[in-house]
Amino acid sequence: MSLDSYTTLGNSGLRVSPFSLGTMTFGEDWGWGTSVADAEAILARYIEEGGNFVDTANVYTYGHSEKIIGDYVAGRSGLRDRLVLATKFFCNLYRNDPNGGGASRKAIIAQAEQSLRRMNTDYIDLYWLHNFDAFTPVEETMRALDDLVTSGKVRYIGFSDTPAWATAQAHTIAQFRGWAPLVALQLNYSLLERTVEGELMPMAQQLGMGVTPWSPLAGGALSGKYTRQDVGRTDADRGWMVSGYLADKTFDIVDELRKIAAELNTTPAAVALAWVQGRPGVTSTIIGARRLSQLEDNLKALELQLAPEHIAALDGLSTPTLNFPAHINGQSAANLAHAGATVNGQATEPIYFAPETDAQRY
Repeated sequence: MSLDSYTTLGNSGLRVSPFSLGTMTFGEDWGWGTSVADAEAILARYIEEGGNFVDTANVYTYGHSEKIIGDYVAGRSGLRDRLVLATKFFCNLYRNDPNGGGASRKAIIAQAEQSLRRMNTDYIDLYWLHNFDAFTPVEETMRALDDLVTSGKVRYIGFSDTPAWATAQAHTIAQFRGWAPLVALQLNYSLLERTVEGELMPMAQQLGMGVTPWSPLAGGALSGKYTRQDVGRTDADRGWMVSGYLADKTFDIVDELRKIAAELNTTPAAVALAWVQGRPGVTSTIIGARRLSQLEDNLKALELQLAPEHIAALDGLSTPTLNFPAHINGQSAANLAHAGATVNGQATEPIYFAPETDAQRY
């Protein structure tokens, strides 16, 4: 597989690369990140390798990320229409403006106009709700997004980091009213964050939403650069975004990643990325890089084909305890095995069945 192995995003005709370029690190405005020159070099290499899916947000480096992308694309004739540019709304960049963020009609339209200006473009290919807004009626949000699609300023819409029930509600309302549907879901998904497998991933598969995982390396905790021996002696580049992961469970997984990487002559990061990209329902994994060398290392994951035993070993170390109703649904699925059914290709033992034969049923 390569970056130009394009696939459609959810139940849409939009074709995207299997790895999306995440640009949260573009700009040094947060005290860490990538210079403009290095960001442009990363963009250039990603596009050169066939990548077409670039993901940003209005809040990334206070809007500088969007501007870096916009300046780069605007200076290259014909490039804009060949790229799928995705950005997000919700976060408020204006301290004294109560309507500067969120998912109200006023906020959505204003944020879209600001992103269009920063990216120097007249349309956004994929516009994400960045976080759940519990204070705005979902009908207001979806109608405003549909108006942006109808106007031509947005092509497709998706939700990021929103509960399954709220996402399903929004999608169903849009379908019933003939509004633009949700075609994609952006989730925090990695070997260290698998709780989305309880409801969000099954929902996305059932409703035709392509999944684009973010932080597949848990901020770098799964890259292999952090070890048990270094705990407390090495500061994580992203502070609390990484340090909270640096515990025994993480190091157990990293040890297995190192073992598999040695077998396959690759890196622990590439193995972790290959695991995420191979999960059911995943369309395009978002990879980030602060240096060109990091991008090149991450792209090696596209060349990997993990063996079933590799996947099983990683699954065994990372499978989460999922909330209700995941457990009881698993029991129900297991009972289907009594009639010859399988669950994810695996036959399982039934939980309960009456001991009598078919002929003795009441």
